[in-house]
Amino acid sequence: MYLYIKALHIIFIVTWFSGMFYIVRLFIYNTEAGEKDEPEKSILHRQFSIMIRRLWLGITWPSAVLTLILGVSVWSMLGSTPGWLIIKLFFVAGLYLYHFSLHAIYKQQMKGVFNYSSQQLRIWNEVATIFLVAIVMLVVVKQNMSVVWGLTGLVSFVIILMSAIRIYKLVRIKK
Repeated sequence: MYLYIKALHIIFIVTWFSGMFYIVRLFIYNTEAGEKDEPEKSILHRQFSIMIRRLWLGITWPSAVLTLILGVSVWSMLGSTPGWLIIKLFFVAGLYLYHFSLHAIYKQQMKGVFNYSSQQLRIWNEVATIFLVAIVMLVVVKQNMSVVWGLTGLVSFVIILMSAIRIYKLVRIKK
């Protein structure tokens, strides 16, 4: 039974992350639609609002809830809590905080409020990537990873990721 629950947990992690990655892309497109002229602007906002609502409420939220339920089930079946898992749980808590921040943006955009530029949203979109890398590395490498090397690798990854965002912005501006 343990392996079935673990498999379902992984499946819903994948759908949850997929939803979080895509929802921010939709937030970006919805924000950029505000730069268009009418009637294109209204048409795009209406369409993106439908897509955002369906993705967020139909896929992302249910996946987040099922990930939590199944994760707690897997954890309870372990019998003990290894050190790597405690660190992972801190990252998971941060990921849920990130999810709640996306929910706040969702509620704003559904009201037609756009507090963030498309560039800010592009950067915010990468936060999920950072959590993904940290959590997967902890789960796969576990006790074989030192804290120093793990943090060094994560910080290096963040620097590379932010540099790539800046380069992409320069490329977009030149076009």
